[in-house]
Amino acid sequence: MLHSRLSLILILGALTAIGPISTDIYLPSFPALSAEFGASAAAVQRTLAASFLGMALGQGFYGPISDRFGRRLPLCLGMGLFALASIGCALAGDIVELTGLRLLQALGGCAGVVIGRAVVRDLTEGPAMLRLMSQLMLVFALAPILGPVLGGWLLTQFGWRSIFWLLAGYGLTMVLSIALLLPESLPRERRMRGGVAEALGTYLRLLRDRRFMGQVLAGTLPLAGMFAYIAGSPFVFMQIHGVAPDHYGFYFGANAAGIMSVSQLVGRLAHRIPPLPMLRVAQAAAALAGLALLLVITTGWGGFPALVATLFAYIASLGGIMPIATALAMGGHGRVAGSASAIIGMTQFALGTLAGTVVSMLHNGTALPMALVIAVCGVAGVLAQRVLVR
Repeated sequence: MLHSRLSLILILGALTAIGPISTDIYLPSFPALSAEFGASAAAVQRTLAASFLGMALGQGFYGPISDRFGRRLPLCLGMGLFALASIGCALAGDIVELTGLRLLQALGGCAGVVIGRAVVRDLTEGPAMLRLMSQLMLVFALAPILGPVLGGWLLTQFGWRSIFWLLAGYGLTMVLSIALLLPESLPRERRMRGGVAEALGTYLRLLRDRRFMGQVLAGTLPLAGMFAYIAGSPFVFMQIHGVAPDHYGFYFGANAAGIMSVSQLVGRLAHRIPPLPMLRVAQAAAALAGLALLLVITTGWGGFPALVATLFAYIASLGGIMPIATALAMGGHGRVAGSASAIIGMTQFALGTLAGTVVSMLHNGTALPMALVIAVCGVAGVLAQRVLVR
């Protein structure tokens, strides 16, 4: 039983981490991509925005499909597409081609993100769901810790293309793991029977649910701040503050360790403290850290150490916000868990794409665009939860 649960946590964690691992592992290669393809920093950042867009669009497809046909088949198809697109990225000839293939890669990889959450809801509810969500954060948080470090090492040893060859292997490994080890969590009698009209009707009902959407925005708005961090931190760390590409991952990984620590604390407290008070504490921490970061950047107070400290506080708070808000949002929608998960995922990556795009558009050679977007996202998460959820 223990072995089976451990396998479940590892597989679901690896599936939900497909987004950050495919993003974070190639962040150290931004300067190399710009040099090889003769592309501007904004053009290279658009490969990241394309990935966010693909993650947002694709989840709207996989959610109702998994509610209709079960979880395993869509997962295998999505991971297969992810592997093939990763091979294409490794062979890309220019920045435009790489951008398009990153979009296709994300359209495949998002199956793991949306269906992984649905499997959790299929198998658990209440405090048990929150605890499993927090355990998945252990695997999820390893992606930002190991991704940039591994990506920086691959970049210096074998070149940036080796990063995408590794991602192709990751996708193929997930296909085999799903086929051989992951049981079907949605029996036939619980599946949706309708077609496109029913799927659209389900989406409409969920979007009109004030409490559901309030919890979704409470979790996704602060997370959009992390997307702004992902988009802006390579420039801020490596070009403004002179951090070496192979050292950048250590700063990135420290923030992910903060997510991991907070998420495990939430899991331990799940049976003792109601989730809503824990969510509000984590949201307040994110908002205050975002405002402190903006103050550091605008005044120069504390320099680089203060920048690192305030970013750590903001990112670590997401370890509490993400699992609690997701569990609260999906708790009452077990029958349509795939569609509910899809809305959460689409909102996450739509807002993430917007946040990353705004950072790129406001690019002025300083860290101010990144800090401003992070601060706005942190405060907006608090307001969404307080205004929409009663």
